[in-house]
Amino acid sequence: MKSARLKYISAMLIFGSVGLFVRYIPLPSAQIALGRGIIGCLVLLMTMILLRKKMSWERIRADMWILIFSGIAIGVNWIFLFQSYRYTTIANATICYYFAPVIVIFLSPFILKEKLTLVKAGCILAAVAGIWLITGFGGAGNGQTGQSQAGYTLWGDDLIGIMYGLGAAAFYATVIILNKFFRKVTDLERTVIQVGFAALSLLPYVLLTMPENTETITITGVILLLAMGIFHTGFAYYLYFSGLHALKGQTAALLSYIDPLTAILLSALILSERMGWLQILGGILILGGTMLNEVKGLSSNKEKHKYKVTKTSPHHE
Repeated sequence: MKSARLKYISAMLIFGSVGLFVRYIPLPSAQIALGRGIIGCLVLLMTMILLRKKMSWERIRADMWILIFSGIAIGVNWIFLFQSYRYTTIANATICYYFAPVIVIFLSPFILKEKLTLVKAGCILAAVAGIWLITGFGGAGNGQTGQSQAGYTLWGDDLIGIMYGLGAAAFYATVIILNKFFRKVTDLERTVIQVGFAALSLLPYVLLTMPENTETITITGVILLLAMGIFHTGFAYYLYFSGLHALKGQTAALLSYIDPLTAILLSALILSERMGWLQILGGILILGGTMLNEVKGLSSNKEKHKYKVTKTSPHHE
């Protein structure tokens, strides 16, 4: 159990540093997402070979359409999330990204036929209030000056970044809902194929939108991109799934919030990004509300309709 907990925590810490890497890679978001997908898929395939895990094409065929659409959603989700990191603070982008579980809760009664309880309704209201505070409609701004540390006004790039973050959350929620309909594929099979389809879906878009005068990527950029593919995708997902299966649902749900907290702390310590007190309150409302819903849901029914946060299948980013 201790080993599983350590693996899971390590995965969350790695996922929490994605934003920092994206900030320092001098490439468009779509190209970063494509590179991450290709490298990550190759690493995951090598991991399966080393672990002597074989794919069952019979299981894969049974869920092929869900794998394709969820893979495309993951690819678009990555682009939106990386764009969000470009325009606003990592803290804002991360918190908006974690609005995804709220979208799932809202859509569950219509798509999954799950009951909307008072706790779930309260989670939705708390998260909406949190977004209201973070966007500045509640007068929060980015600190007392109303500007981000990067010098953006709230109604300029900062707001665009928040919208990209919410867009990433919408596609993340799509992946979570689609994952509810898998019937046969294993977690590792699903992750490898989803990451692969994410890369395939991004390739035509990258080729069609690639500017004539492309930026020259630096050696540092290459190293960071390789790290995102190897560590943030291949290695981190291996740790994630290795630890997940040995942990109780409640433990995994609570430990998953190490991811956003790590992202927020790193952005403050390394990039000197600060949040106003109203934004901090907004983050507490969003993360606290979704955490409460997960804990309540897992406590009342550990097996049925259990929600798992996965970065690629999900999971993270």
